Amino acid sequence: MSDDKVRLDKWLWAARFFKTRSLATEAVDGGKVDVNGARAKPAKLVGPGDELKVTVGSQRYVLRVTGTGERRGSAEVARTLYEETEESQAQRAKVAEQHRLMATSVEFDPGRPSKKDRRDLRKFRER
Repeated sequence: MSDDKVRLDKWLWAARFFKTRSLATEAVDGGKVDVNGARAKPAKLVGPGDELKVTVGSQRYVLRVTGTGERRGSAEVARTLYEETEESQAQRAKVAEQHRLMATSVEFDPGRPSKKDRRDLRKFRER
C-alpha cells in the first residue's frame, strides 16, 4: 500500500462527510459513493486526483481528492482534503433554493376553529 492512498471509508470520515466510519461504510455499501465513475467498496484506496460523487441526505457532492488523511482533524483541515467542482456547488445551491421556496409556499392548517369562527360558520350556514 502506498503512502498517498487511504481507504475510502476512512477518507470520507476524515473529510467530515460522515460523523463515524461505520456511517461512511454504510453509505459506500449502499451505493451512495462513486469513485471515478464506478461503484466502490469501503476498502477501495483513494488518493489525490480521484473523483468522488458522494450523496449525503439530499445533497450531492462531486469532489476531486487533493489530499489524504487517516485522522479526523478540524473542519479547516478537512476542507483541504478535497475541492468541490463548480457544477456541483451550483447544483447544490439550486436545490437548496428550491427547497427554501417550497417551504415558504406551504400553507399550514390553522387547527381547530375558535369559538368566534364557529359562530361565524353557524351564521353563514343559517343564511
